[in-house]
Order: sequence, then C-alpha cells, then structure tokens
Amino acid sequence: MKLSLLDLVPLLEGADASTALAQARRLAQTAEKLGYSRYWAAEHHDMPGLACPAPEVLLSHIGAHTERIRLGSGALLLPHYKPIKVAETFRLLAALYPGRIDLGIGRAPGGSAHTSMALSGNFLENVRQLPESLRSLSALLADEFRVEDVPVRAMPVPPADPEVWLLGTNQKSASYAAEFGAGYVFGQFMSDRDGAEVLSAYVREFRPTSLGDAPRAIMAVSVLCADTEEEAHRLASEAKRLLAPEGDSGADRPKPMIGNPGQVKAALEQLHRDCGVDEFMILTLGPDYESRLRSYELLADAVWGAAGDISTA
Repeated sequence: MKLSLLDLVPLLEGADASTALAQARRLAQTAEKLGYSRYWAAEHHDMPGLACPAPEVLLSHIGAHTERIRLGSGALLLPHYKPIKVAETFRLLAALYPGRIDLGIGRAPGGSAHTSMALSGNFLENVRQLPESLRSLSALLADEFRVEDVPVRAMPVPPADPEVWLLGTNQKSASYAAEFGAGYVFGQFMSDRDGAEVLSAYVREFRPTSLGDAPRAIMAVSVLCADTEEEAHRLASEAKRLLAPEGDSGADRPKPMIGNPGQVKAALEQLHRDCGVDEFMILTLGPDYESRLRSYELLADAVWGAAGDISTA
C-alpha cells in the first residue's frame, strides 16, 4: 500500500503564515523520511485559516529542502488560469526537480464567489471551457500546441514532464480524467459518492493519450491517528471546533478515519479491498502541528513499520 500526503497549509495554534509555511516544509521533510510517496499542497484563496494560494511557489521551496518525495498541486485550479502559464510553471518545476513533479488539476473555485471574480472573471464560464483548457494543456505538454497555425512551446523543456492528475468527487471529473488519459484522484473525504463506482468508471472509460497509457488512481481520505482511540477522538473534536467555519456542522461530509494505528490501517485495507486502489492520499486536520505530525508517523509505522523520529525532522 502506498501513502501520500495532502497539505492544506493551515494556520494552527494562532500561527502566522510564515510559521504555517515552515511547518509545511517540516511536514514534507518528515513525510519523505517516513516513506510517503508524494507531498501535495492545495490551492485556496482569501481564506484566513489557510496559507497557500500558490502551491507552485511552495513546491519550489519544498523541493529545495527534500530529495526524493514527489511534489504536486492538490489541486491547481485550472479554470482560473491560461493553460500555457500552467504548463510553463510546472515544466519549470520539473526542470528544477526532475522526475518528482505532479500537476494535480481541479475545477473548484477555491474561494468565495467574489474572490473567484477577482481571480478570473466569470468562473462558471471558465469551468464550462475546462475540456478545451485540458486539450490545450495536453497539447502544450506534448509540444503540439499551435496558435493561428504557429507552434507555441511551453518552456523550459524538462528531462521528464510533470505527471498530470485530475482531482474530483464525482463521475464527471472521473470521465474527464479518463478522456484525457490523466491520472485520477477521488476526493473521498469531500464526497458522498461511492468511491468504488467512480473509480471503476474511470478505469472502464480510460483511453491512452500523451498524458498516460494506463489508468492511475489515488483515493484521498481524511485521517486522524493517535496512540489510542480515545486520544484520536479527543484530538478530532478539538480540531473540528478550531477549524470548522462558523455555523458549519459538517453534517453532509463523509466522516474521517479516526482511531489508533491498527484501526486506521484496517479501515484503509477495507477501502483497498472495496475500491481496488493501492495508493491513498492522506489529509490530516489535527488541532496542532505536533499531533498532525504524530498522526502521519503512527500511520506509516502501522502500514510499513517504517516510522522515524519526528523530533529530528
């Protein structure tokens, strides 16, 4: 079983943005030592509790402080941007850190309606044009893009292009990923859909393209692991109180996996059997940075027996 990591870069314990970003670097370094496959950073805008509106900038910094772990966006919100700028940015990252860069793409706004208007104007129209944006991005990464029949290249050309993934919570996003030959990340922690059904549709509909010759699937899940079940639930309650927006009960969201290492490992193994996916992207929303690190350490130890000493990370 492969484990990867999704970071929202939260401001915990009254931290400022600089502290939150330093903790993101520490988390990525720890994940690399523990054996996690990927560190992905999410994109959010005008959210006071989160510190990463530009994952590509954070990934460039983290790449300089790690050696092996793959680095990616989870997700870069393509409707806000021109495909050539996205291709150039992630090709530059892939040239800086060869063989380590993932371009995870989403179609959510990542902020309020007015923030979306400030970013890119008519967001709904941009979402409607997403298939065309994906076609342009695919052509740019294949060096086949043309404007008025004139070739336009996304530079620089790295030793290996970034892996392209689409992130989503329903069958429409899975169909996009299948159509364009991209990998697919199903956001189980945000979806009430049957993950097995969505992933099965992705595999069934997949067609090889320049972005990929075979289906690649990851399931993103919310996990909080502690030494005991009681401690895990205490931390989860505290995190919910601190992190949930005012008036948001979270009643419609899937419940996270909360428990001791054995319980969380068993839950992941059950998902593996139910959905056939062998890589899980773990989002941990702890009430503080130490309990968040501890959760990832305990999970790695449960799955691989490979936990290191996070105090030295």
